[in-house]
Amino acid sequence: MVDNRHATALVIAGVLSVLASVYLSVSIGSPHWFRYTSPPVRAEPNASELRALQDEFLDGDFDEKSVSDALFRMNGTLGLWWRCVQTPADAHWYREPDPKMVMECVSFTLSQQFTPKYKEPGNHNSGEDLIRTYLWRCQLLLPLVSLGLVVLGGLMGFCACLCGSLTPALFIGLLHLLAGLCSLATVCCFLAGMDLLHRVSVLPDRVDGALGWSLYLALIASPLHMMAAALLVWAARSHSQSYYRMTAYRVA
Repeated sequence: MVDNRHATALVIAGVLSVLASVYLSVSIGSPHWFRYTSPPVRAEPNASELRALQDEFLDGDFDEKSVSDALFRMNGTLGLWWRCVQTPADAHWYREPDPKMVMECVSFTLSQQFTPKYKEPGNHNSGEDLIRTYLWRCQLLLPLVSLGLVVLGGLMGFCACLCGSLTPALFIGLLHLLAGLCSLATVCCFLAGMDLLHRVSVLPDRVDGALGWSLYLALIASPLHMMAAALLVWAARSHSQSYYRMTAYRVA
């Protein structure tokens, strides 16, 4: 038998878990983890160079240096699975008059996600940068692990409801705690990877970078998972203690 306090805690934990999973799922599928602000295009030589970068970005093979250069100079945004640049809607690159800009995105393939990073981006002879390589792979895998843990916890909770037992809530809470840690680790890996990239890459003049809203969604998901975990663990422990006290009272 579950009293009102425990039932309320379980409902709130379920709502928090759903919100956290939705936030994390949206952030994974969005390209707005990091964005660059580039200066306007005004000279024809500069426009021709950017047009070549655009063609290589959209049609060429994946190369970290060319992709980074395009992101730096074309108001690019970067996500876990997507990279985007802003291009004019027509064929003209001049900003006088200002053309209408559209965002064009390209997804990372699975093989590109596991492509090694090099100490000098684009230079395969410089040696593999193991730290950046594994940070990138971790930021890809950790959010998927987090969602998988939440799905497993949801299946266990559904089975517990069918059985009318609150005992699995403790283990489900631990799963949510691990999911929250994975979400937080995803953000940390992404930030560390971007910091290392900017150390080995030269940003053009007047190019600024800023965190995007998708990263904040993933960051919000972490405490929501942890709050759900705390409520589940409290409900399981409190219900267990109440059950033992009731059993001892009946025996006495």
